[in-house]
Amino acid sequence: MERKLNFNAGPAELPGEVLHELVKATSNYKRTGMSIVEIPHRGPEFSEILEESKALVRKLCGLSEQYEVLWLHGGGRMQFCMVPMNFLSNGKTAAYIDSGQWSKEAIEHARYYGAATIVSSSKDDRYDRLPDWPTELPDETAYLHITTNNTIYGTQWHDIPATTVPLIADMSSDILSREHNYHRYSMFYATAQKNLGVAGVALAVVHKSMLDKIVRPVPPIMSYIEQARQNSVVNTANVHGIYAALLMLRWINERGIVNIERDNRKKAAILYDLLDNSRVFKPYVADKPHRSMMNVCFTAATPELEQQFMTLAERNNITGIAGHRTAGGFRVSIYNAITIDAVATLADLMHQFERTA
Repeated sequence: MERKLNFNAGPAELPGEVLHELVKATSNYKRTGMSIVEIPHRGPEFSEILEESKALVRKLCGLSEQYEVLWLHGGGRMQFCMVPMNFLSNGKTAAYIDSGQWSKEAIEHARYYGAATIVSSSKDDRYDRLPDWPTELPDETAYLHITTNNTIYGTQWHDIPATTVPLIADMSSDILSREHNYHRYSMFYATAQKNLGVAGVALAVVHKSMLDKIVRPVPPIMSYIEQARQNSVVNTANVHGIYAALLMLRWINERGIVNIERDNRKKAAILYDLLDNSRVFKPYVADKPHRSMMNVCFTAATPELEQQFMTLAERNNITGIAGHRTAGGFRVSIYNAITIDAVATLADLMHQFERTA
């Protein structure tokens, strides 16, 4: 069966080369006589996977060994919990920039563990732009948390100002999609279902100086110190998920971040140029500097036209373009694995639809 053009926001499309290697490993990993889902999480084969993946993360992000690279369970919401559990103490405040649904949920999770305050928000604008960067933070701020790319509404921080407090970022949907100064962050994390691999595992990268700021004893599975000490195998690791992430890291490394960013900019330009000149489709984010290169969100002139185009797309083997259930409209996710040709095919169909609508 012909593969669909898959623009889902996550779990997202994987490159064909990565899928091929995953299939091979599921049958017989490196001629061990075992599947990748069967190899021991404390055995030499998985140790090699861990070490190579950690080295590639540091290389691709331009980081030294002063950063711990951890592979953890639970996805982004687990990190919403772990960050305040480890770094937010009584008498301190966690500062959050509210730029969309996922930053909103991160704030809600933080309040289980201490004082968390919103220092800037674009909620009143229905998140159709980024909030202003805060010029002042509360006294005794433990850290400032941002979401670098907002999948539901299609905004993205392209320039990150310097901060005087530890900066922590949820980079789930734009990590390794562009050249970026990862040294700006005391910690960043990302779910592995968009640019990094398959669902079920999260990457957390923590500067070692942050480990000295951990404020309370927490169970080992939720402790960044203990996860670092035990090389991410406090319990049975998600071997298959981490291996999938390794394959994506190899693929990114082979292509090169410069080339990936170039292609991502071309893909985004194809769609935004169409939207800015369309009489049927309208971009959700009007302010161009705030637009995401990863998630292009838009609406049609009427709900009837939206449904008609959705049906047309499915008939043409295109899937995953429906907007998030809380936002409606359309969302086209153009992560690293999506080709320029795939985006051009979708754009051609949009042009055809507009001519007859």
